[in-house]
This record gives sequence, structure tokens and C-alpha cells, in this order.
Amino acid sequence: MRVLILGAGGQLGKEVLRATPSGVKASAYTSAVCDIRDVQLLRRVLHEAAPDVVINCAAYTKVDQAESEPSQAFAVNDTGVRNLALVTAASVRLVHVSTDFVFDGRASQPYTPDAETAPLGVYGASKLAGEQALLELAPARSAIVRTAWLYSAEGHNFLNTMLQLMATRDSLRVVSDQRGTPTACHGLARALWALAATPHTGIFHWTDGGEATWHEFACEIQRQALERGLLQRAIPIAAIPSEDWPTPARRPAYSVLDKRSTLEALKLQLHPWQAMLGEVLDRRAALAAAAAQAPTPDSSSDRTRT
Repeated sequence: MRVLILGAGGQLGKEVLRATPSGVKASAYTSAVCDIRDVQLLRRVLHEAAPDVVINCAAYTKVDQAESEPSQAFAVNDTGVRNLALVTAASVRLVHVSTDFVFDGRASQPYTPDAETAPLGVYGASKLAGEQALLELAPARSAIVRTAWLYSAEGHNFLNTMLQLMATRDSLRVVSDQRGTPTACHGLARALWALAATPHTGIFHWTDGGEATWHEFACEIQRQALERGLLQRAIPIAAIPSEDWPTPARRPAYSVLDKRSTLEALKLQLHPWQAMLGEVLDRRAALAAAAAQAPTPDSSSDRTRT
């Protein structure tokens, strides 16, 4: 199977590439090299890669910035996805990543894939428009995977922001009235590959198991990071309401996703988010250890003549 990974420079794209199964020929392009807004460039990349499947991780993900940049968000998340549906051959399967932000968060039980959508902001609206483009233009060959609260050992995400703040501040304040599910990118990557190998189409939900608030997530990050020596001290983490931490974009108060149909279709095992966090922190610890052991250049023995 030949697979084209788009958006390979982001935290999810990197994990999808790392998780490439044996026997798969993967071609990976960052958004800087293959901008899905550029139809001609997209045609050229597709011609070169000749994929059987495209896994699209390319997206505009700046949730707050999207409120002041709606045209940029829709250009990537809607028009770019529409380009992908129009330019790929009818034989090419599309696996596309979407978000829990397509919901308004007013539910009290996990959202099923067929639940009514009602995005609260520009980012969610642009991602929903991309979903609709695929369902309209390529319904027989598209699989849309909604996920939530993504993080990995590398890149800009909640985990790495918390670790940095916990190491440098004496206390933190974290929102406690938004509930969802932290999702490790490497777990989602496995689900995307499993879906790519099947003929299933439509909308699927994938996160790790369980649910939490951002405050509960932060407290668990600190607990497990202390166990692994990634932090040297514990600091108090105060729980605050969303109104005490205003942001340009409104967030869903509840965005837990129902994954039962996905689990049945893909026959995958669901792991608790706390266990997946442990795996990510183990990788971060390994990366830190490798960086500490890397030799430093000796400037005295490697001088450039002028």
C-alpha cells in the first residue's frame, strides 16, 4: 500500500509517519512543502507519490487566532480539503482528521458520530466545512476522524506548556469546567493507520479512554512528571472557571466523544488517557536523556580560518 501523509511536520503528522506499518510505502510532506491550498502543487505531489491512501493531518489549528483570521482558517480547513477531494483520483482513499470543536459542548453524554453539530467559533466551523466537503465530493472513499485535546512529547501543546510552566512558576491556575479527553498523538496515529487499511467510510470518533477537565489533566501531568524526574518540585494548581481565563474563541464545556462504533469497526484496544500520558512522558524523558548525553562541539578544536 502506498500512502501519502500530508501535514507531516505537525505533532500528529510526525507520529503518523513514525507509526508507518511494515509493508507500507509512505511519502510524507510538510505543509511548507505541500500546501493543500495550492491545487497545482497538490496535483504534482499526488502524481509523484501515486498513493492508494491519503492521510490528511494538514490543518489550521490556531483556535483563538482563527477568530481574527477566518479567511486563513477556511482556506486550509475547508478549501484545502475540498481541493484534496477534487484532485485525488476516484480510486484514492482519504483519511481526514477533524475535531471535537464541531460540537457546542451542551451535551451531558458522549457525542456520537451522528450527533448534531454546532460549532462555537471559526475554527470549529472551518473544520466542519471541511467534513462537509468530503461528504459531498467523495463520500464513497472518505473516512473522517474526529479527535480532541491532542498532545505529544514534542511540539506546542498543553502537556509541554504545563511542564514548562510547572518548572518555572510557583503556582498555576487551570480551567476546571471544560471536560473532554486528553489524546496522545501516537495512539491516534495507530487508529488512523488501522482505518487506512479498511474500506470503512463516514465519520469516526477517536480519543484515549476516559475523560477529564483541563485541571485534572494538569494535575496528572505534574504527578507523573514528578515520578519520572521531569519535574523537581510540586507546585499548587488552582482550579478556576472559564470566565476567569477568557479567550478569543469559546471552548465547548463538554466534548467527550463516543468511540463505540470506531472500536467495533477497527477492533482496536482503548487505553486510559492516564496510561497514554505515561507513554508520552516516558518518550519525553528518553528524548531529554539523549539530548543530555549528546556530545557538545569543542570550539577550540574546530576553528574556521579567516
